[in-house]
Amino acid sequence: MKSKVINLDNKAAGEIELSVDVFGAAVRKDLLARMVNWQLAKRRAGTHKVKTRGEISGSTRKPWRQKGTGRARAGSLRATQFRGGATVFGPVPRAHAHKLQKKVRKLALKSALSAKQADGKLVILDDATLTAPRTKDLAGRLDKLGWSNVLIVGGAEIDTNFAKAAANIPHVDILPSQGANVYDILRRDTLVLTKEAVQNLEARLK
Repeated sequence: MKSKVINLDNKAAGEIELSVDVFGAAVRKDLLARMVNWQLAKRRAGTHKVKTRGEISGSTRKPWRQKGTGRARAGSLRATQFRGGATVFGPVPRAHAHKLQKKVRKLALKSALSAKQADGKLVILDDATLTAPRTKDLAGRLDKLGWSNVLIVGGAEIDTNFAKAAANIPHVDILPSQGANVYDILRRDTLVLTKEAVQNLEARLK
């Protein structure tokens, strides 16, 4: 499938042939959901923690005698039924990451790219470079292009001037082609790929 190529001044810069296998695949919402859950689970810190009976500060004395008081037997005021006591089966530090097959991850990325193409929200950019790192200039260009909520995926390396200029613009993300992922693609309204990014993604996903 063919797609138009534009530059940052919103002028035509030729055409590019997009692989149907990568940009015209069936959109699998189930795979997209699994991939997003996998990505978010991996980034969780897992540092949540509650105190067990052995970690609660307090007396170890038996609060009252075993028999004859009419109350239920108790061995410690640090038990879970008492105020200030321990928590039963509370969270402990752990990793939330789980496995997801490479095949599923690859299909999910194809689905995300194909979904943007099908919705008309995929734009191919000639090159993402600037002569000077001026945020005002880049913000003006993006505004003229109508890119208020956008992910821009460059080549193997991001142009330093472009990255610096885009750093303070809200809702604008910049990633190298190897960093393209399902979550960042879906969370932004428009997906912009440079010609180099298209080549790298097609080589990665074929």
